[in-house]
Amino acid sequence: MLSRRFRRLFLDALEQAHADGQLKFLGDLNALRDPAAFAQCLAPLRQNKWVVYAKPPFAGPEHVIEYLGRYTHRVAISSRRLLAMDHDQVSYSWKDYRDGGKDKVITVTVHEFLRLFLQHSLPPGFQRIRYYGFLANAHRARNLQLCRQLLATWCSAWLPILAACRDFLQTLTASQRQLCPQCGFGILSYLRLPPPRLDTS
Repeated sequence: MLSRRFRRLFLDALEQAHADGQLKFLGDLNALRDPAAFAQCLAPLRQNKWVVYAKPPFAGPEHVIEYLGRYTHRVAISSRRLLAMDHDQVSYSWKDYRDGGKDKVITVTVHEFLRLFLQHSLPPGFQRIRYYGFLANAHRARNLQLCRQLLATWCSAWLPILAACRDFLQTLTASQRQLCPQCGFGILSYLRLPPPRLDTS
């Protein structure tokens, strides 16, 4: 049922995009500009069985980020998995999760290994990681400048309020809260608490 519904929605969206002029056909596909030719091209696809693969979601967003991080910041295969290369064959290890995650060795031809490896190479013009929001490349400089201005405005707006709170606390307690309790003068600023001493005796 999911396969048939996805097939219908996908092909209907293609037809709507064609009617709206959102599809571009170049070279040998130029004939598909004609609505009748395009409909004839889609007709067999409505009869084929589509494979829709759905599985339960990952165990939380942390697991998704950890999973994607393996592919965004690493190459397709690490050097330690390459075991041997003999003439026109390459042997490398892989983990068979259907067999309890056992490590196994597979040997393929050089051409097949290169084909598998190049599947992880992005075509020209594609980026492995794309930034969005205020970090998007097209508007990053302008947006970051605006963010800094807004943060500076927020801080400058709160400084008088913080000073007023400090003066009120000083009047209420009749003590100089900013003065160092040891020397009695100078401005005291708390940066962080020192770590506890360890008794090494």
